[in-house]
Amino acid sequence: MNGLIGRKLGMTRVFNAEGTHIPVTVIEAGPCAVVAVAEGGRVELGFGAKKPKRTPKALAGHVKKAGIETAPRVIRSFFPVGEDTPPKAGEAITVAIFAEGDRVKITGITKGRGFQGVVHRHHFHGGPETHGNTRHRKPGSIAPGTDPSRIIKGKRMPGHMGARNFTELGLRVVKVDAERNLLFVRGSVPGPMNGLLTVRKQGGPSRHD
Repeated sequence: MNGLIGRKLGMTRVFNAEGTHIPVTVIEAGPCAVVAVAEGGRVELGFGAKKPKRTPKALAGHVKKAGIETAPRVIRSFFPVGEDTPPKAGEAITVAIFAEGDRVKITGITKGRGFQGVVHRHHFHGGPETHGNTRHRKPGSIAPGTDPSRIIKGKRMPGHMGARNFTELGLRVVKVDAERNLLFVRGSVPGPMNGLLTVRKQGGPSRHD
């Protein structure tokens, strides 16, 4: 497998052999049960556990085919790359699929910031901070008056900020703790503490190199 579902636990730092501290995000990655293996190599992995009284009968029947007693909290699909034999339904995928030095891409839902203006949302400079000015944090002119007489689609405006899917690319695995199912990744990842994450292996350069 080339990926796992995990949960963001928070940030800390570790020290390398030279004594340099490295900021890392700690992720509880797996174990993830293989719920199903579909045609084309698509593998469904489950993470966490739902309460029985909150488990739909259709979901309970779906996971029962794989020999899983408790329905997972979340199910995500993965496409294994470079593997001859995909995992079988009912198997458990652990954090051991990663190794120190691997590059990964991590997807999560960013923190919600609510309704924000253009200064916070798009980093506008704002108006002059002078006496008498009343446009300190306003967007200013947003469209021509006669042609095209409308606001162009995609114009940066005030609006809802955050709470969207975001993928951070090129992060390095600093440490793997297989006993506690922990993954230490250099840098920050999207989402709040205890937020769900998808961790996948990635080729190509890293922004930390």
